Amino acid sequence: MTTYADQVFAPLDRDLALERIAGGNETEVYRTDDARYVVKLKNDYGGSADIALAHALADRAAAESFIACLGPQHTITSFYVIARDSSGRAQVLVIQPYLAGAQQLFDIDYRALSRDERVQLASQLREIIRRSLSFYRATASMPDLYGRTSTSTAERARLNKPWMLPQRLWSFLVERNLLRAHNLLLTPAPEQRIVLVDYDIVRRGRLYRLIYFAVRWMLFWRDHMLILRLRKPQY
Repeated sequence: MTTYADQVFAPLDRDLALERIAGGNETEVYRTDDARYVVKLKNDYGGSADIALAHALADRAAAESFIACLGPQHTITSFYVIARDSSGRAQVLVIQPYLAGAQQLFDIDYRALSRDERVQLASQLREIIRRSLSFYRATASMPDLYGRTSTSTAERARLNKPWMLPQRLWSFLVERNLLRAHNLLLTPAPEQRIVLVDYDIVRRGRLYRLIYFAVRWMLFWRDHMLILRLRKPQY
């Protein structure tokens, strides 16, 4: 277990130390000592209270729109708290319920599932794609169903370096698909509900977003083929 201590955790933890359980492209993810909540922190967005508030409002609005897009069956509640870290910068904490026993789709052994379980998962994924495409047609945006992962803050910083761009493109276009998603979690049986847990927005220019989401739209066709395979008895 790796723990990190910072004044920013004061609203949630008396000893200011939380266990790091995951990390992504922009976010470090921690779990509270009582295992009731997940705490997400984006150090790169820290600054003045006004800056933190602007980020919090934008992120909350995006989360609410993505939750409306996918519906309560496939989303969880997020709360936004602004706190000051040990360096004196205001930070935005995203607090979500901890889904005990849930697994990233990336970690699922699909061959170990029964055919009925695979068919149920395939149906949920098709519905998630349908809802995302409907949202895309209406807004030219969509939630990030795939996600990236990092084992530490240092690795996250290294993966975001400019010279790692070819690897990031390869991962984005080839390695990532819905069956191997990091942002989609499968809750334990008997519920086995697929849930989106990351509601980040793309903070880039309009042209970048147009290209980015257009590519995502095309990759959904590849995902549909993988989902069809998931339904076959001999998977």
